[in-house]
Amino acid sequence: MPREKGRKLVAQNRKATHDYHIGDRYEAGMVLTGTEVKSLRAGRASLADAYATVDDGEVWLRNAHIPEYAFGTWKNHATRRTRKLLLNRREIDKLEREVANSGRTIVPLAIYFSDGYAKVEIAVATGKRDWDKRQAIAERDARRDTERELAARRRR
Repeated sequence: MPREKGRKLVAQNRKATHDYHIGDRYEAGMVLTGTEVKSLRAGRASLADAYATVDDGEVWLRNAHIPEYAFGTWKNHATRRTRKLLLNRREIDKLEREVANSGRTIVPLAIYFSDGYAKVEIAVATGKRDWDKRQAIAERDARRDTERELAARRRR
């Protein structure tokens, strides 16, 4: 059977861009069990409360929810287990240095399949304050209003 090509999105953390200022992004492989892969291929996962940590020179994805595979047996996986992320040594060292600065964390942005391999996109992020969130919402609303006005003028 030929390997699938392209990128197939499984889960996206849409709230991350609202809650954090996103910095450097990295693509990491994930160490998964068979039933986790099957559950992901069925399009089931959630990154709502997930985060990543660097422990002893390894990067770990914590609290990501991949539900049990519906047709799994007694060998099914735990839904919120800690999963190892695969990165180059330089990338891990850079992540470790950036997270050492206070107020920074590693946030998963998306889980997807790239050419048949399960990947997770992570980013170094800094938390937004409430006024930053309100300002971003106001800017988005203003942009929408101007686009709506321009579209209405073009129709006339």
